[in-house]
Amino acid sequence: MSADITKMRNIGISAHIDSGKTTLTERILFYCQKIHAIHEVRGKDGVGATMDSMELERERGITIASAATNVNWKGHDINIIDTPGHVDFTIEVERALRVLDGAVLVLCSVGGVQSQSITVDRQLKRYGVPRIAFVNKSDRTGANPYKVCDQLREKLNLNSVMMQVPIGLEEKLEGVIDLVRMKAIYFDGHDGESIRIEEIPEALKAEADERREMMLDAVSMFNEEIMEHMMEETEIPEELLHETIRKAVIAQDLVPVYLGSAYKNKGVQEMMDAVLRYLPAPPDVENKALDLDNDEAEVVLPSDRSKPPVALAFKLEDGQYGQLTYIRVYQGIVKKGSELINVRNGRKFKVGRLVRMHSNNMEDIVEAPAGDIVALFGIECASGDTFCSPDLNLSMTSMFVPNAVISLSIRPVDKSASDKMAKALNRFTKEDPTFRTHVDPESNETIVSGMGELHLEVYIERMKREYQAEVITGAPQVAYREAISQAADFNYTHKKQTGGSGQYARVAGTMEPLDTNGEKDYEFENKIKGGAIPTEYIPSCDKGFQAAMLKGSLIGAPVVGVKMSITDGQFHAVDSSDQAFQTAALGAFREAYKKAKPIILEPIMKVSVEGPTEFQGNIFGTLNQRRGMIVASNDEGNYSVVEAEVPLSEMFGYSTVLRSSTQGKAEFTMEFAKYGRVPSSVTEDLIKKYEEERKAQQK
Repeated sequence: MSADITKMRNIGISAHIDSGKTTLTERILFYCQKIHAIHEVRGKDGVGATMDSMELERERGITIASAATNVNWKGHDINIIDTPGHVDFTIEVERALRVLDGAVLVLCSVGGVQSQSITVDRQLKRYGVPRIAFVNKSDRTGANPYKVCDQLREKLNLNSVMMQVPIGLEEKLEGVIDLVRMKAIYFDGHDGESIRIEEIPEALKAEADERREMMLDAVSMFNEEIMEHMMEETEIPEELLHETIRKAVIAQDLVPVYLGSAYKNKGVQEMMDAVLRYLPAPPDVENKALDLDNDEAEVVLPSDRSKPPVALAFKLEDGQYGQLTYIRVYQGIVKKGSELINVRNGRKFKVGRLVRMHSNNMEDIVEAPAGDIVALFGIECASGDTFCSPDLNLSMTSMFVPNAVISLSIRPVDKSASDKMAKALNRFTKEDPTFRTHVDPESNETIVSGMGELHLEVYIERMKREYQAEVITGAPQVAYREAISQAADFNYTHKKQTGGSGQYARVAGTMEPLDTNGEKDYEFENKIKGGAIPTEYIPSCDKGFQAAMLKGSLIGAPVVGVKMSITDGQFHAVDSSDQAFQTAALGAFREAYKKAKPIILEPIMKVSVEGPTEFQGNIFGTLNQRRGMIVASNDEGNYSVVEAEVPLSEMFGYSTVLRSSTQGKAEFTMEFAKYGRVPSSVTEDLIKKYEEERKAQQK
């Protein structure tokens, strides 16, 4: 580990699905001599990519969990996090970005900027992560790195600049021309490991000169000295160019674009040099924490090793040796055997085993200085916790966790599966803040919620594989509610005569709809004059009404939005009791409820769909078929965002339909908006279904 913190980089490799991120990481590991042979994502050798350590990842050829590794390139230590590209695993990307100082945005030279590249770019901007771009797959038919560079400007508003010119394209890709050094670079040897530098081929000289002019124009905006050199047509020192580009990249004002083909082993080493040259070292990035003793005032954390330690737990993993907690150290040094405190719950713990990760292998270390990304063993914590020295009370700002959009009910096959399922759910919810689970009090089923159908599918599959928990998934249940549509009077007498004291109570008054926009579901008003009901029995009436609201008579759903007023009543000196008035109130509520024209309410979701404008019509169609009401539609360039309100019950299976009708280019988010009235045709179906279920239970 180098002692010089300026020789450290924390980078992430992020991109759209199938842009070749994992293949690129595999090449980086090879060139940094971390692995001795290259394996492919869908390789024939049965090994699979080093970074896809999960069996499921190898089968599907996708990255699910972001893996961390540490490499050394030209005397610099680089922590690399390979992140998933799938929209369902958004949180994995968010987590990785939270702790990175820089990123490599990988794009396919044929596909260009795709929907997920847009999402990833939005996340990079949210966390202010400087980036360089790598246009991969330049050996494919139809490859056009220049088009991709233009798309970065148009679609992502990035000030993208080509730093290289390809020597040949598609199957003729031989190497690249470096526009800073003005030299041709070839990658020889079986795995492109030996680099040959030559003069630029005559045929490409004019194009290289033209592209260099364009690059210098863009860079000169950040340095007057370069501008003067250009005007006087004098030689621009290479170091001056590197320094200027580095400052502009760190300020997020410039995105240098590199190109190559990871699969064909071309251009990867040049991109690695750019990571060292232009992406920030930990001291170049300002990290802030909140001082909890001082009204959450922001405090800057310098990457200073002499200060007390502050670290953030950004990812948890349950390995074969217990829980592994990935941490990024922001200040001070985390040492083996030292004592830290978990700020969230105030618990102190000792740093036992400290390891540096390489995908799923690890090496033990004694200390981790500021700027490093390492892992701890056997610590009870949650994702996003801050660890610091016991005399500090700082918290790193928490990660943005989106709300879950889809739920399923799951039930274990037998008793042993039930215990295993509980274990699995406990671990998954700790590891992944977007995966949630609860038991529905109404149906008593275990409900799991997540970011999409693929997200839940993967977790259910992992339950079976990693915990041997066989579960049956059911159709998701929608939480309906009942309400009344008009006012009604009640006058109910409860009489019961048995041997000994009987029960007697009469309650009269009105029931009316309560319109508070769902803020209050129930209100009780006592309008009794002259002691018709003694004061001590008034709370009993209130209790009885509330008990009646737990289950409506239409479909057995909870009743909301009701105001109950009592105006009159009667009691008996001997036979009246707390229980008698509760029972009378319950009967009175049911009597009035039938007259008040009850209706069923359903959860309405606010759905936002984003996709290329060419598919706008299809997006409208998919929402209209689902009883959706389009609220707004905005075009941003050639991208459009459609907002609608759609009943939750109609949203199941939507992601599949949306993907197929937009060639996988659109994505959606949804959150709860309000409860809305169910149309009469749907009401009839729901009542019929409820009646059938009740009859089945009575049998």
